[in-house]
Amino acid sequence: MIRDITATLYADVPQERLYHYTSFNGLMGIVESGALWASDIRYMNDSAELKHTADLIRTEVSRRIAEGHTRPNLLNQFLDWVTHRITNGHMLFAASFRANGNLLSQWRGYSRLGKGVSLGFDPAYILRCAEQQSFEIGRCVYSCDQQALLISQVVDAVERLAADHLPVAVPEPGAGNGDGYHVIFEQIESDLLRIAALLKHPSFREEEEWRIVSPVITDYLDAPVLFREGTSMLVPYIMFDLSPIALQHLFLGPTPNKTISMNSLTMYLAKNGIRPERGISYCQIPFRGK
Repeated sequence: MIRDITATLYADVPQERLYHYTSFNGLMGIVESGALWASDIRYMNDSAELKHTADLIRTEVSRRIAEGHTRPNLLNQFLDWVTHRITNGHMLFAASFRANGNLLSQWRGYSRLGKGVSLGFDPAYILRCAEQQSFEIGRCVYSCDQQALLISQVVDAVERLAADHLPVAVPEPGAGNGDGYHVIFEQIESDLLRIAALLKHPSFREEEEWRIVSPVITDYLDAPVLFREGTSMLVPYIMFDLSPIALQHLFLGPTPNKTISMNSLTMYLAKNGIRPERGISYCQIPFRGK
């Protein structure tokens, strides 16, 4: 069933140091609060994350219907339901880490003004923090073949559930089924969200991203959901506790003021009782101002 798919997907354990890219403001927020901000996955990369999963499901549904599937209404309802729940369903929060702490593509996003850092953590430390807060950690999937297989398994699970709950669902023949299968789809929503949180477009493969993923939140009013200003909207987030912060290494991103920036960064961390075990390194990438 779908829970087995999710369990397998989150079974990998990171062995390499995990880096979290952020701005100077982000660094100060993490240090002073002792926590990372885990954002609602619907608001990561302007909602492109979950849209990618919906596109994969659309491709699989279209393929099965074109091949003469006997229950096209079930598949079409599932696709419509997924498309709606992307923006109106349960909430899942995540924060990103990279296996590579010195990626030019990431510095372009976080150091446009010479104000980027990547924070390196021991993976065992992140795992302990995750377990204490009922978060899971998973490696993002970039392979088109692996993504297609996962989505095929998800649709297989939906079909099995529908077959097992025929008295609940409206019979397939004819129109006007309305929400007949929605009670079935709701049974997989939490697992589908956790799967979607790890499916990324293949063009991002070089990032080697890992994600810490929260429990599913069904009622934001009673959950510790906060809001921050995003690029063009308010972004819901929750706090992922790191206290006491155990920073293993830190990269300073491209900056026109390398020496004094390294100096003030070292002073700031020391002032807050943080001395990375492996020190602070400059990225060695030339700063290109605009």
